[in-house]
Amino acid sequence: MPGKTTQIKHNDLSQKLQQQVAEALAQQSPLFIHGGKSKLFYGNPVQGKELDVSAHSGVIAYEPSELYITVRAGTRLCELEELLTANRQMLPFEPPRYTPEATIGGAIAAGIAGPRRAYSGAVRDAILGVQIINGDAEIVNYGGQVMKNVAGYDLSRLMVRSQGTLGVILNVSLRLLPKPETDLTLAFEAELDEALDYFKALRLRQLPVSATLWHKDMAYIRLSASDTVLQNARKQITADELADTDTFWQGIRDQQHEFFQQDHKPLWRFSLPPVSDKFTRIAQMNNELLVEWGGAQRWVRSNAPVNIIQSIANSRKGYATLFRGELPGVSHFPPLPAALLSLHKRLKNEMDPKGIFNPDRIYQGL
Repeated sequence: MPGKTTQIKHNDLSQKLQQQVAEALAQQSPLFIHGGKSKLFYGNPVQGKELDVSAHSGVIAYEPSELYITVRAGTRLCELEELLTANRQMLPFEPPRYTPEATIGGAIAAGIAGPRRAYSGAVRDAILGVQIINGDAEIVNYGGQVMKNVAGYDLSRLMVRSQGTLGVILNVSLRLLPKPETDLTLAFEAELDEALDYFKALRLRQLPVSATLWHKDMAYIRLSASDTVLQNARKQITADELADTDTFWQGIRDQQHEFFQQDHKPLWRFSLPPVSDKFTRIAQMNNELLVEWGGAQRWVRSNAPVNIIQSIANSRKGYATLFRGELPGVSHFPPLPAALLSLHKRLKNEMDPKGIFNPDRIYQGL
């Protein structure tokens, strides 16, 4: 396999987790790897003995001046972000906290980013290195702590969205960003196509946009910068100011907004090119559509058959994930083309030859 791998020193708890993996290998028994269980809904169910990483928590190294941090996977997001905020720093990908127990390891394994993702980067863009227990029950290290130490292709980024199927994440090193001085949110009425065109135009104007959203014929734009920069940017946009910016975007990030609180239909996540189009009339009829990331992420509540959902996504060169809800016989993740599925199988066999790590979590048989 490509990438640099080195043996690392580890503490008592990591040794305990390592021993549990070794025992599972000896017994060829599947393991259900988890942290705070905040994202149990996301993915296919796993049958196996629980391997709880949540107690493996705490900061290992933090250099605010170098804009990086290394933490154990069980560290709760709320605690990590409290530390970063005290130093006027933040995680670039604004990870959701569906529950207070959400962990940084779970955020990496799920690969879900919040409203800032389209403007500050995806989860994998922030990864500098990881320490994992591999499929041979070895504790190994991929990558480094600072970007200049990461040369070539880095296996650490394969842990993002792996859902625990490739190894047990122990520690992770992350790139940080300075926290903006101020946030300002502007809102105005707009139909979907009008809003998407406006979001696209904003990029050309080089304004400090950190999030966009459309829902129920209302467009929202978050700007993040110094007070002076925001005052100048504010003059360029005709819109009303939203009173409580932080609460609004936290509701979107953590899916506490009213749109996400309805559970009468399955919730689909579409990942699409951010262009204007007459999108998914199924959702528009009942205002059951919420659009983020300038149009690249679209949340849809719909009872439409899965073949229609996937055909809509495929026709727009994107994909659709069953994010919340259960449909008989339907996997949460879209089917892969044969060549890509073969690549996933080879990777799984290399990283987890006995197939004990979160089997079937993403795809059946993997």
